[in-house]
Amino acid sequence: MKQHLGRQSGVQNVEVSLIDGKVDITPKEDGQIDPAQLLKATYDSGVTAAEMDITARGKIVKDQTGALALQVTPSQSFAFAPNDLSKGLESLAGTPTEVTVRGQLYKKPPGQKKPKPPNTFQLLVLQVENKEVQKKE
Repeated sequence: MKQHLGRQSGVQNVEVSLIDGKVDITPKEDGQIDPAQLLKATYDSGVTAAEMDITARGKIVKDQTGALALQVTPSQSFAFAPNDLSKGLESLAGTPTEVTVRGQLYKKPPGQKKPKPPNTFQLLVLQVENKEVQKKE
C-alpha cells in the first residue's frame, strides 16, 4: 500500500501504522493531491479505507453556487459539508485570512466492502486549528 500511495502525483511521503490502522500522507510543497486517486490506490493495494481525514490550509471562498469552500491552491478547493464549525467560517469568505482546518473528507458507507469513490468530496470540519491574516508583501 505504501508503494501504491507513494507513486501518486503530489505525494512526498507515506507513513503506514498497522497498529493504529492509519496512513499519514505528506504532500509535496507545491503538490496537489487528488483524494479520489488516493482512495483508488488504497483499494488497488487490497486495503479498504474506512475514512479519510485531512488537515488543510487555505482561504475561505464561495463557489459558483454560493456554497462555502476551502481553497487550498488556485485550482483546488474542497466544498464544506454544512455544520456549526463551517458556518462559523462564513464571515471569512473572500478575506485574506488563511485558515487551517482538520476535517473528514470521506467515510465509507456502511455495508459496502469496496464502494466507488464519490464524484465530489465534501469536507466536514472537525476542528479549526488556526486563523491567520496574510500580509501583502
